Amino acid sequence: MFWILVFSYWIHLLSTVVWFGSLVLMGLAAWPARQKGVVADNSWLTLQKRLTPWANVSLILLLITGFVQMTNDANYSGFLTIDGVWAWAMLVKHVAFALLAAVTVYLQFSLYPAMDRLALLAEKRPKLAQTEQTRLSQREKQYLGLNLACAALILLCTAVATAV
Repeated sequence: MFWILVFSYWIHLLSTVVWFGSLVLMGLAAWPARQKGVVADNSWLTLQKRLTPWANVSLILLLITGFVQMTNDANYSGFLTIDGVWAWAMLVKHVAFALLAAVTVYLQFSLYPAMDRLALLAEKRPKLAQTEQTRLSQREKQYLGLNLACAALILLCTAVATAV
């Protein structure tokens, strides 16, 4: 069991770096560059398409390895047994993870396809497309910010649970 936990922690840490790194890149590095016009829309879309599979795989690995680690932790008393600081930290962490996953699904399967469709609209009705692009870009910025906030909360809860 020792080596399973070691492997689980290792994969968990690697996945955290990839997942959080992609969020930071999109939210704190690429987004301001895009707003300044340094990153073109097509480069932004290419960046999103390259990072998305890595982030998705990382989230799945985090879920699996986190389950292995949590169920083997001495503080774990059972499903939804909230009996201390560690349990509260884990509950808040999992709620934040669920919110982050829901926002990620929305971005990937609703917002980003809508942004892709704008290219077709821009050919026929450029003024309407520009208005819609502004609205969708603002929504994307809000959701990227929410994802970063959830990620920061997840890391804070991890720190609390580790310190207990």
